Amino acid sequence: MIARLGIIGFGNIASTLFDVLARDGRARFEAVSVLCPPGMVDAAKTALADRAAALADEVSFHESVDAYLATSPDLTIECAVHQVVRETVPEILKAGCETIIVSIGALADDATTAALQDAAAAGRTRVALVSGAIGGIDALAAARLAGIEEVIYTGRKPPHAWTGTPAEEILDLASLAEEAVFFSGTARAAATQYPKNANVAATLALAGVGFDRTRVRLIADPAATGNTHEYEVRSASVNYTIRLEGKASPDNPKTSVSTVYSVAREVLNRIAPLSI
Repeated sequence: MIARLGIIGFGNIASTLFDVLARDGRARFEAVSVLCPPGMVDAAKTALADRAAALADEVSFHESVDAYLATSPDLTIECAVHQVVRETVPEILKAGCETIIVSIGALADDATTAALQDAAAAGRTRVALVSGAIGGIDALAAARLAGIEEVIYTGRKPPHAWTGTPAEEILDLASLAEEAVFFSGTARAAATQYPKNANVAATLALAGVGFDRTRVRLIADPAATGNTHEYEVRSASVNYTIRLEGKASPDNPKTSVSTVYSVAREVLNRIAPLSI
C-alpha cells in the first residue's frame, strides 16, 4: 500500500495524473511530495499545489533530492526527462524508494539501465516500467520466454507532433501534404534521437527482443488525428498485431494521453484490494 506518494516533475503528465487520481476517488495519501528542478518550486506549486491538495493534506515541494527523500515517499513516479532518469533516479532507488519510470527511452543507454539496476539492488527495491501509450506488453513479455523472431513497430503522428525533433531537418512539416517516413532503424536509435516521442519503441524493446533487434518506423502524417502505435510480433508461442489510436494530450501533442492513464492504473493497483 502507498501512504506517501512522490513525483518528479510538474509538467503535463504530472498534472493530468493528479487530476485522474482525484477524479477516480480511490486514491488518498498521507502526503504528496514533488521534486522539481532548482528555481522551479514556484512554477511547480502553481501547476500542482491545488491538484495535490485533492489527494493529500500534506503537500510539499523540493529542489534537492535529500529534502525530497526526507519526506519518506513510499513510491516515486518519474514524469520528467531522460536526464533525470540518469542523474536523479539512482539516488532515490538507493534510498529504498520504488520508482515508476515514464521516460523509458532513457534505458536505451545501457549504462543508465545498469545504474538503475545496481541502485535498485542496493536499496532493496525495484524499478517499475509502465506500458504507457502501448498495449499488449504482457503478451510480448510472455512471448519472449518462448522465443521471438521479430518485433516491428510503426509510430504515426500529425506533423506538428514532430516539431522540435530531428524530423524538422528531414521534412517540411508545416507544408507536408501526405504521409512520410522519416525514420527507419532500431529502437535504440529511435529512443536516442527522439527521446520525447519514442518511449513506446523503448518499452517494446525492453519487453521483447531488445533495443538493437526491435525495428522502428516513424511517420509524419497530415491525415492523422492522433498518435497511432502499431506493432507486429512473430514468436514461437504467438503471432499478433496491435494497433492503438491514442488521443494526443491537449497540452502536449508529443504525448498520448493514454500514458497518464497507464501510470494511474499502476498507482491504483498498488492501493486496491483487487488489481488487474
